[in-house]
Amino acid sequence: MPSSIREALEQRERETLAPQAAKSADSRGRLHPEPEDDVRPAFQHDRDRIIHSKAFRRLKHKTQVFFAPQGDHYRTRLTHTLEVSQIARTIAKVLRLHEELTESIALGHDVGHTPFGHAGERVIDQLMPGGFRHYEQSLRLVDLLENDGKGLNLSWEVRDGIGRHSKGKNGSPVGLDPDKRSATLEGQVMRVADLIAYVNHDFDDAVRAGVLNVADLPRRPLDVLGATSSARIARMVKDVVSETQRGGLTEIRMSDEVLEATLAMRAFLFEAVYENATATSEFAKATGILGGLWESVRARPGDFLDRRVIETEGLDAATRDFIAGMTDRFAVTLYERLFIPKPWVGPIAWNQL
Repeated sequence: MPSSIREALEQRERETLAPQAAKSADSRGRLHPEPEDDVRPAFQHDRDRIIHSKAFRRLKHKTQVFFAPQGDHYRTRLTHTLEVSQIARTIAKVLRLHEELTESIALGHDVGHTPFGHAGERVIDQLMPGGFRHYEQSLRLVDLLENDGKGLNLSWEVRDGIGRHSKGKNGSPVGLDPDKRSATLEGQVMRVADLIAYVNHDFDDAVRAGVLNVADLPRRPLDVLGATSSARIARMVKDVVSETQRGGLTEIRMSDEVLEATLAMRAFLFEAVYENATATSEFAKATGILGGLWESVRARPGDFLDRRVIETEGLDAATRDFIAGMTDRFAVTLYERLFIPKPWVGPIAWNQL
């Protein structure tokens, strides 16, 4: 008989999940050994730690596509993360994979993203010696920066999924060599769910913003995937499930037809939205903001930067951590405080009233 609630849940995993699914009790462990929780298995515990982290909460004020949108219905980095999590869990449930591991990877995959979306990432990549990659910063946050420098001490499987999720402009969500893809099927699910989410919701936001018209989307992807966002997501999800099952759950797969249409949508979005002059017009200002902040906080490290990081890794690393961790509005507010002069208000005497 299991001696704790956690052990009973671990036994349930062994009885109900697919043989190819990751199991909490078989985790490769954490960066720093610690006693397991009496109630929560490892991957559930990881999920909870990410949700309660400051980095996760900051995602609600970080750009997804449009900088500081005025409407209430545009996606932020947080709502993107939640949509990825929903799609990933749907796929994992049908395939009988570990839903909470899949969810943990999804919730943590973008916590290292910069303010001002990919424009911010490009700025810091140019300023930081050795470059900047948001998935590496996500791992750095959960390993080191959160919890007052102690990190979240997540399991190896969650960290592996976070570190291998990024696809860039041209990378495929499936079909990678084994040494380049996530070691777990759950991590591979999150990688494809990320792409399914953003090629649909970013198009939706672009239409809402008036940057695109529904008729602008190339005909071929619509013919293959569907005319509406919900139809396209359903088509992609069903394709991933059926193709993966057909392959015996050896890896997460998509059919050639659906993959080609999905990548065509992404290519169109890069050209028409992500690199569109109208949609990104404010990002030139964001570039100036981050560049100015980079120099200013380095000149006053005692006021802004983590002394421990400066001592162990240097000024560049501490500056990167501070700038990358900002929300859009915090960056704008700090820039105004440091660079925008305020009218002088002198003392008011009684005879001036």
